[in-house]
Amino acid sequence: MKIKLIDLTIMGDERGSLIALEQNHNVPFDVKRVYYIFGTQDNVCRGHHAHRNLKQLAICVSGYCTFLLDDGKTKEHIQLSSPTQGLLIEGLIWREMYNFSKDCVLMVLADEYYNPEDYIRDYQQFLKESQK
Repeated sequence: MKIKLIDLTIMGDERGSLIALEQNHNVPFDVKRVYYIFGTQDNVCRGHHAHRNLKQLAICVSGYCTFLLDDGKTKEHIQLSSPTQGLLIEGLIWREMYNFSKDCVLMVLADEYYNPEDYIRDYQQFLKESQK
């Protein structure tokens, strides 16, 4: 499965901490889009899709949430709970996000602009494409 946890270097001093995100350094691609999810209600599951080509780095900058990642053969659950760690997702991976804390802010950096043609929103279609 093309996923990887990336530890982000903390900089700062007695005033507080800072993490810089730099494309092609600690973000391993050119960044074309950034979005964030917040204010998610209790018992909500988000995502329910895969991307054919998109690379993403997800960082829980506040609170926590859990990812279900599925490559069509293996399923893995990963909890993001620190702004010092990013989850790199590449290739054809079905993703669902759930178990959001009330203060969760999930930021996602992507290597492409929004393209509805890159999404697979039907799980059976995803399974077909993942077996090719």
